[in-house]
Amino acid sequence: MAQPNVEDVVYAIAVDTNTPIEVVSEMYAERWSEVSDGDRITGYLTVLVAKRVREDLRSRH
Repeated sequence: MAQPNVEDVVYAIAVDTNTPIEVVSEMYAERWSEVSDGDRITGYLTVLVAKRVREDLRSRH
């Protein structure tokens, strides 16, 4: 299964939440580092991180 392109994921979140790409990118990187620490299997992490960033952004509004 092909991994989604991180830039595409960040862009989609930014558009969906009306948030600057730079903010989403920083949040994505922070969340990624939180959940990927020590994980050997990272295939599911893109989806998990994207979900958490969306939730974080929606809870701000």
